[in-house]
Amino acid sequence: MVDSMRRNLPNALTLLRLLIAAAFFATMSVSVVRGAGFEASRQLWGNIAVALFIVGAVTDALDGYLARRWGVVSDFGRIMDPFCDKVLILGTFAYLASPRFAVIDATGQVVGMETRVWAWMVVVIISRELLVTSIRAVIESRGIPFGADWWGKSKMILQAITAPYSLFVAVNPWFSGSTFFGGLQAILVWATVVITAISVIPYLVRGRRLLEAEPAGKE
Repeated sequence: MVDSMRRNLPNALTLLRLLIAAAFFATMSVSVVRGAGFEASRQLWGNIAVALFIVGAVTDALDGYLARRWGVVSDFGRIMDPFCDKVLILGTFAYLASPRFAVIDATGQVVGMETRVWAWMVVVIISRELLVTSIRAVIESRGIPFGADWWGKSKMILQAITAPYSLFVAVNPWFSGSTFFGGLQAILVWATVVITAISVIPYLVRGRRLLEAEPAGKE
């Protein structure tokens, strides 16, 4: 029974993260229509969404740790773990760049984002993930291991901190009105975008080195 639990618990946590992600996006979608009570409703559901994200991030750290500790790393986990990570992280940044967080002036022009996350930033983040995924697919299809490096792990940790913090500041007026917390929000968002973009370089270098090191004529 214990062995069965050890085999199944990491994968169960991975699937739980997918359900948490679904609950997170549903919660984020509650306050869509502006009107009476909109700000209070957005603050309530926004804070619930922050809590859900944090729980999801904890399951991310826990399932991988348990799988390695118990020696039960599986093909299912290798596929679903990064997939669930990307659904939660990329989906969250897409929501943070949505019109609901736009700051609109008297003329109807968008002059800022309460989350400090712009659509082009999400494009950068998604493009990086697609490129690294493509590189990994090509190299691992040739039987060469190509796991995440220090840059990739650091990028993931920074994203997992920035996303909930940016949302928390945006939906809580006291924090969004603070120069310190608002400034920290901006710094984290920009640092995330820059580190995410830079983190692809080591993958490109390592991928090229591994492919060039293959024996001549090997398919």
